[in-house]
Amino acid sequence: MTSVEQPEERREPVRIGVISFAHAHVNAYLTTIAGLDGAVAVAGWDDDRDRGQEGCRRFGLSFEADLDQLLARTDIDAVIVTSPTNKHAEHVVAAAAAGKHVLLQKPMALTLPDCDAIIAAVREHGVKFSMCYQMRADPVNQKIKALLDEGAVGRIAVVRRRHAIPMLLDPNFARPGNWHIDPVQNLGMFMDDASHAADWFLWLLGRPVSVLAEIDNVVTDTAPDDNGVALYRFANKEIGILLNSSTMLAAEATTEIYGDEGVIVQNYGDLVSSALPRPPGATALKLFRRGEPDWQDLGFPADTPHGSRIAAVPRPLVDYLHDRRGPLATAEEGKVCVEMILAAYESAREGRRISFAPVDLAS
Repeated sequence: MTSVEQPEERREPVRIGVISFAHAHVNAYLTTIAGLDGAVAVAGWDDDRDRGQEGCRRFGLSFEADLDQLLARTDIDAVIVTSPTNKHAEHVVAAAAAGKHVLLQKPMALTLPDCDAIIAAVREHGVKFSMCYQMRADPVNQKIKALLDEGAVGRIAVVRRRHAIPMLLDPNFARPGNWHIDPVQNLGMFMDDASHAADWFLWLLGRPVSVLAEIDNVVTDTAPDDNGVALYRFANKEIGILLNSSTMLAAEATTEIYGDEGVIVQNYGDLVSSALPRPPGATALKLFRRGEPDWQDLGFPADTPHGSRIAAVPRPLVDYLHDRRGPLATAEEGKVCVEMILAAYESAREGRRISFAPVDLAS
């Protein structure tokens, strides 16, 4: 075997620490990492000692009672930051200063200054950084991006993306003390969950030029907001409709992309749609092209559980840490996503269109 053919898996596994077990997605990440040959989880910390000790016990990690002690460990190369969102900047800055690469749960932060602090720390200390955006790791979404990149539907007119959960209808979630519904720790449910779809729009269509939005408590009052719709306009005049709900019981169509040469429809692509039985012959992704007699089934299974999308995140992140690919989403992209959500809140609050200033994501 030549040196060119040496398998990259022979590299030493990247050693990972956990900063907070607050966000439940860390459980899926660590479960996946346990089965990967390129990474190993080593230790964890949490400002909630009981939560941290339980998380470390569950995954066989060492527990550190002090964050500085965790970051001083020489057997940790990178950290997964899954703390409450208002703590992201503090934790990323500390990790970067300690020379640890950072994998950050969405959204990046709750304010643009905090996003700037993260970007500055990553640049100053030269560490790798990626957002943990699950839509970019999903094969169906990757196919949608490939279709748009090749111009499969021609000029795009309207894109609708729904990202919904039923969590505010669950009393175990909508309980006092849950940081997800605390406006200080997480701002609102639109910030917490619509950021997935905002990043999806950024990934596919680029940075928007403006937004109009309605975000409110419509059927509940346990969180700062429960439903929202944001209407984004993009550089080529595309209209993007982001529908986010935390009170949705069931759904089917997740994505609709309408162009002058074709149409793409994705079904069963979020929690509320993938958790229900599918009818016989259901397809997850289909394409209609001008001049064709019928839809083309693109061959993706319709029975993919939502949890598998979350569990798909660590593999590309580990590959990134091993220099096999780029990040899922850069720090600069993470900031744009936060800006998109904050502008939607501003639009809803003030009842007007909000325009975005041009920015170079590569800078």
